[in-house]
Amino acid sequence: MSKTLTIERLDPVTGHGVAFDLDDVFTLPFTAPGDEIVLSDGAVTLLAPGSKDRQNPPCPHFGNCGGCQLQHINDTALADWNRAIVCDALGRHDLDVPVTPSLTVPAASRRRARFTLQRTKKTALFGFRAAGEHRVVDMQTCAILTPGIVTALPDLQAIALAGAPRKRTVTLQVTQTDAGLDVMAEEMKEMDLPLQETLAILAERTDLARLVWNGELLLQRRPPALKFGPATVHPPPGAFLQAARETEGMILDILRAGIGNVRVIADLFCGLGTFTLPLAEHASLTAIDSDAAMIGALKDGARACPALRPVTAQTRDLFRNPLLPDELARFDAVVIDPPRTGAKAQMDHLAAGIVPIIAMVSCNPATFARDARTLVDGGYKPEPIVPIDQFRWSPHTEVVGIFRRA
Repeated sequence: MSKTLTIERLDPVTGHGVAFDLDDVFTLPFTAPGDEIVLSDGAVTLLAPGSKDRQNPPCPHFGNCGGCQLQHINDTALADWNRAIVCDALGRHDLDVPVTPSLTVPAASRRRARFTLQRTKKTALFGFRAAGEHRVVDMQTCAILTPGIVTALPDLQAIALAGAPRKRTVTLQVTQTDAGLDVMAEEMKEMDLPLQETLAILAERTDLARLVWNGELLLQRRPPALKFGPATVHPPPGAFLQAARETEGMILDILRAGIGNVRVIADLFCGLGTFTLPLAEHASLTAIDSDAAMIGALKDGARACPALRPVTAQTRDLFRNPLLPDELARFDAVVIDPPRTGAKAQMDHLAAGIVPIIAMVSCNPATFARDARTLVDGGYKPEPIVPIDQFRWSPHTEVVGIFRRA
């Protein structure tokens, strides 16, 4: 028995097309709103001409590789969908707030990736996992990663293959830094002299900055480096970083315009100082994060940059020990960029405080909206919210909002 269905919308979590038939709901990957499809014995047939939102996927691995879900949707439709996700999240918390058109980072801008190497009986596969499977798709190219990472794919595979035990799947976490690629190899063989010599040759051929092996520094040809405003930071292995450099610029433009000319700013969940150090060109900053290694790197970067105003950085778990209203009272503005779960305890104290301006950055529209509701209930007035599609061709959306004490 077959059914003819029309895709009504995209699911905000998976990016799959959603169709309805009486009480049945169908979610179908690689479909677009307006597509007409025939379902017959589990097979899906797309009827011509298809949705007006469709485009030809730019990557030959799309549909097989699980790294992207939405390359078949054109940029205009994706930008509208990203904005709609944010509008819907705000609406669920009864927040009637203007939302700007979505900003979109360019393709070939993702500077972080986690690759998997999987051995088979005859060969080894290196790349991202297939969607919903343990199988690895052998990557020859990638439309989302920086050219520096894509060019290095054969050598990265060789590094993984050299160190992979025969019956174990291994991973490489790769970050493009200003000084070259920073690589963390995990689940690898124990080191011996022949392997060390092989890896030294491969690291030179790939021009790696650093190679960390099973959590231990194996070699560093030069320190990995990241430029944040006028300061340079040398990140510890595995440090959090915005997925694309372009995103940093977009967010900083919003923060600078929203915060304006103030004297003292707190940057909560500051990480390596992505926002701390550029904002410290014109204001004194207090930066707080629970990761001691990242705080140490931030401090070193600030000390080495005489162009900055005073920067104080401290290690503190803001989930268990959030800043209280009396601690927050001395700041003219607070920037907060929590993990996907949001920062409910800290938001409660911010809402109860008197900080004139709060700038919130989030990679999760749902928790952003929840925390925004807390600020609004506490007397803050939101300015237009800005969605940023920094995770190209995926369902994930970055959100930035400025809130002023009414």
